[in-house]
Amino acid sequence: MSQYARLSTDDAHQMLIDREVNVVDIRDEDSYKLAHITEADHLDNSGLQAFVDATDHSIPLIVCCYHGNMSQSAGAYLAEKGFAEVYSLDGGFAEWQARFPDDCEPD
Repeated sequence: MSQYARLSTDDAHQMLIDREVNVVDIRDEDSYKLAHITEADHLDNSGLQAFVDATDHSIPLIVCCYHGNMSQSAGAYLAEKGFAEVYSLDGGFAEWQARFPDDCEPD
């Protein structure tokens, strides 16, 4: 069974530079629309199964929430669904936006 790991914002930023990575933002839709990691897709319960079915499970997946707490349980869930390499973003979007404001965009 796959597991998730916690990932610092610096390591996540470097991973996005170095390799192909999927990023999902599990915050509420309004927060996502205000600003999100440039590469992130919004993911909520209504689109979860379609995401699991349509996404390549071999590509690393970074899960982002507000502060890095909810992304841990979401990461564990997605690892159980067969994603080989799943990361919970420590500090969440709040820390990402503080560290890398140029790598954020509104929807």
